[in-house]
Amino acid sequence: MTALLSLLEAAVATHPREQYRNELLRRLSGADLALIEPGLAALPLPLRKSLQRRGSVIADVYFVETGIVSVVALGAKRAKPVEAGLIGREGMTGIELILADNRSQQDVYIQVAGSGHHIKAADLQRATEESESLRRLFLRFAGGFLTQVTETALANGSATIDRRLSRWLLMAQDRLDDAALPLTHEFLGLMLGVRRSGVTVAIQELAHDGLVESRRGRVVIVDRAGLIERAGDIYGRSHAEQQRLLD
Repeated sequence: MTALLSLLEAAVATHPREQYRNELLRRLSGADLALIEPGLAALPLPLRKSLQRRGSVIADVYFVETGIVSVVALGAKRAKPVEAGLIGREGMTGIELILADNRSQQDVYIQVAGSGHHIKAADLQRATEESESLRRLFLRFAGGFLTQVTETALANGSATIDRRLSRWLLMAQDRLDDAALPLTHEFLGLMLGVRRSGVTVAIQELAHDGLVESRRGRVVIVDRAGLIERAGDIYGRSHAEQQRLLD
């Protein structure tokens, strides 16, 4: 019996996580992954797919493998929606659940198509109640995401459009590992909370300085180091903080 238990414990401890690209799933212990894996289901994440609606009960939590999720803040009826944060393979949706709420405070949808895994909110909540280490990992991700939201508010309130755009493009590339980003000027305007014409001018400025190229339906990063310099201190802190918390 003791030998059998040892074998079972060893199997749990070496549970294969390499099949996942999502960083949270890859960081789970074998025991914690075993708690949620039966409820995980792979699925495509097509462009504009709605994952959460503000004020609605969160039904599912999504772990992104590829693509980008936008968390969009909504104001008054006539106010423009503004992106509060991005989530890629480093994270998950449903942060409100980890903070003991079951309703979404923002609209959350797919901004760049990709793929991922989802789990029923109730199944995830049961697992986090059972495992302190699982809950702690998700709370650390939530803390890092809140730093990103703060950084976004600072950028929107103090930085020029070209610097905000530089930051956003860098953050997108961090999650896609691709210099060619499938983004239109209109959609970038929505994400930055500015007019499309403002985005067009900012992209032209970055292109003139040799930092990006603008092509139909996409923006190509040509000089990442130059883009980091242009963004300045509004880029990078949230990423470093996320890594510190998770590591």
